[in-house]
Amino acid sequence: MTALFSEKQAIELGLEEENASLGNIYIGKVNRVVKNLNSAFVDYGPGRTGYYSLTDNPVILYADGRRANTVKTGDEIIVQVAKEAVRTKDPVLTSNLNFTGRYGVLTAGKTMIGFSSKIGDKVWKDEMKPKLEALTGEDAGLIVRTNGYGREEELLREVSSLMDAYRQILNTARYRTCYTLLSASEPEYVKTIRNCPAGTLEEIITDEPDVYEKLSGYLKQCEPEQRCPIRFYEDPQLPMAKLYSLEAAMEQASQKRVWLKSGGYLIIEYTEAMTVIDVNTGKYAGKKNQDDTIRMTNIEAAKEISRQLRLRNLSGIIMVDFIDMKRQEDKELLMESLREFVRLDPVKTNVVDMTPLNLVEITRKKEKKPLWEQLAQTAEKTNIKRG
Repeated sequence: MTALFSEKQAIELGLEEENASLGNIYIGKVNRVVKNLNSAFVDYGPGRTGYYSLTDNPVILYADGRRANTVKTGDEIIVQVAKEAVRTKDPVLTSNLNFTGRYGVLTAGKTMIGFSSKIGDKVWKDEMKPKLEALTGEDAGLIVRTNGYGREEELLREVSSLMDAYRQILNTARYRTCYTLLSASEPEYVKTIRNCPAGTLEEIITDEPDVYEKLSGYLKQCEPEQRCPIRFYEDPQLPMAKLYSLEAAMEQASQKRVWLKSGGYLIIEYTEAMTVIDVNTGKYAGKKNQDDTIRMTNIEAAKEISRQLRLRNLSGIIMVDFIDMKRQEDKELLMESLREFVRLDPVKTNVVDMTPLNLVEITRKKEKKPLWEQLAQTAEKTNIKRG
């Protein structure tokens, strides 16, 4: 289990999946090409097939080093797992390889230099762009992450390292057989630590020897000011999961109803197309007038919703039915507050707008399975083993 706490409150939970392949890079073999969909299905391991869009992959990387814009059945190409399988849908594969670092993401196949939307310093971006282009050349592009802002030396050093890793994969692929794993993605707990904003971690605690060893090695590679203490927890009388109430936190993150401190509550429901969140005043019995009560409950709900998105790893379209407000200034304050709250999320999250029906639409980039789906799959595997 991966758990991240802030001020004694869980803000991110997740389960480590066995045989997880998201982010892995393989030599795949084209199983068949579907011309009317301009796509292909590619085998990247025994019994493992993924969907490959030819529209989204105009440049195809062949294992022998060639680059082309067409494929045929039997071709061996380099692919990365971009999205995990979702219910009946196959995993999504791509030749637009991504190499994620702490300060930037190298994008092989897309040669544009981009910057996180949270970096607003135009002068700094204009100064950095030619330096980054000199490193990536015509073979790759880069997206500078929020952590990269103001860290020119570290960013350039990391980009150089990511380019070396990319070239090494291309060279290795020439001499390897089909289905070879060319590069394994980092464990989820490493990604969680890496994606934390600089200076936000006080200490890392784990009771798993392998996790401790892996994270210790990762932290040694970080810049001194980015490191934080790591401690191996040992107490057979009181397991760490009990000490930090991880089971309770996981149970709470699975419930439909989330109580707010004011007495209001959220109802979170999942559908095939989107996640729907309803805000209610509940038990609130304050002395303020109704408009003030509703405004205060909505803003409190907005803050909790931003935490629940990250805690439960909700993604895609999220529709929020806040309590109706009459005053336009209250609506504007709510939207402004919600945008500020989601800015803290390391995953790209966008507050789209408020509809005429006072529903607020949010989109959040899908990077891994939501918590409810992870728990459902774990429960299913447990039942199969018992059976």
